[in-house]
Amino acid sequence: MATKLSLTFRFPVEKSPKPRKSKSGVPQLNCCNGYGFSKNNSGFKGQLSMKVNAVQDEAIQSSNSETTLLSQTIPPSSSKLVLVVGATGGVGQLVVASLLNRNIKSRLLLRDPEKTISLFGNQDEEKLQVVKGDTRNPADLDPSIFEGVTHVICCTGTTAFPSKRWDGDNTPERVDWEGVRNLVSALPSSLKRVVLVSSVGVTKFNELPWSIMNIFGVLKYKKKGEDFLCESGLPFTIIRAGRLTDGPYTSYDLNTLLKATAGQRRAVVIGQGDNLVGEVSRLVVAEACIQAMDIEFTEGKIYEINSVEGEGPGTDPEKWEELFKTARA
Repeated sequence: MATKLSLTFRFPVEKSPKPRKSKSGVPQLNCCNGYGFSKNNSGFKGQLSMKVNAVQDEAIQSSNSETTLLSQTIPPSSSKLVLVVGATGGVGQLVVASLLNRNIKSRLLLRDPEKTISLFGNQDEEKLQVVKGDTRNPADLDPSIFEGVTHVICCTGTTAFPSKRWDGDNTPERVDWEGVRNLVSALPSSLKRVVLVSSVGVTKFNELPWSIMNIFGVLKYKKKGEDFLCESGLPFTIIRAGRLTDGPYTSYDLNTLLKATAGQRRAVVIGQGDNLVGEVSRLVVAEACIQAMDIEFTEGKIYEINSVEGEGPGTDPEKWEELFKTARA
C-alpha cells in the first residue's frame, strides 16, 4: 500500500558556518576566476575547480506562494561530503542545487566538467569540488575520487528509446548497468549511504505495459544495477521514480534551479513492492534522495515514489521520515 502525505515545502533558517580548511587527502582545487585544472593531484585527471559565489540570501515565492529551493538564509554545513554522479541531468542538477543551498559540501563526478560553471556558477571549493570521470570507464574511477566522501547519490540515466542522448555509446546497458556496476565496484566500504535513482516497473519488465518501455532494455538494465548494489555489502537506499515531470532543467543556471517548483504536484506518494504507477516531479525525487541519506531505517530498502496534486513535505525531515516510515509493500 502506498502512503500519501500532503504538506508544504519549507526551508530551515539557520546561521552560516565558519569556513573550514580542507582535510588531508581531500584534493585542493586551484582557482582561476572561474575554473582551472589542478596539476598537483595526479589521481584527479582533468580536475576542475571553482571560486566563490554564495547562493543568494533571498526568498523566492511562486505565484501560488509556494516556497522554492531558494531559502532566506544559507543553512549550516555538516560533516557530509556527498559525491553526486549524474549531476548535470534533470534530477542531478536539482540534487546539487539543494545541497549547495543547504551548504553541504559536494563533489561532482562529471564527463564534462565545463558544464559546471554554466549550471551552478562560481562556487567555493569548500562547497563544491568537481572531478572529470565517466562511470562507463572503470579506469576513470581512481580511488582518490572517493577520498573523504561520506555519501553518494547516483542519478545517472539515459532515454528508454534510441535518441540523440544515445550518441557516444550512451545506451541503457552502458549507463544503467555497466556504469552503475563500475561505480559500485569502486566505492569504499566506509560510506554511510549510497542512494541510487532507479525506475518503477523494473521488476515487471516482461509484463505489459512495462515491456513496451523495456523494448531496448532500460528497465532490465536498471534492475541489474539495483541488484548489483544490493549485493555489494554497501549501505544503500534505492529510489524508484515514476515518470519524471517538471523539467529537465538542463543548461539552466543555479538561480533558475533554485526557483524550480513542483507546480501543483507537491504531495508525495511513497510505496514499496513496485506497485506504484504514475508520475513524479524531479524536484520531489531530488529531495527524496537527500532526505533518505539521513534516515537510518531507509538503509537497505527500496522505495517507489510519485507526486500528486496537493501540498507536500518540502524539506521537513520529520515529514519525510513519516512518509518513508508508513510506506507499505
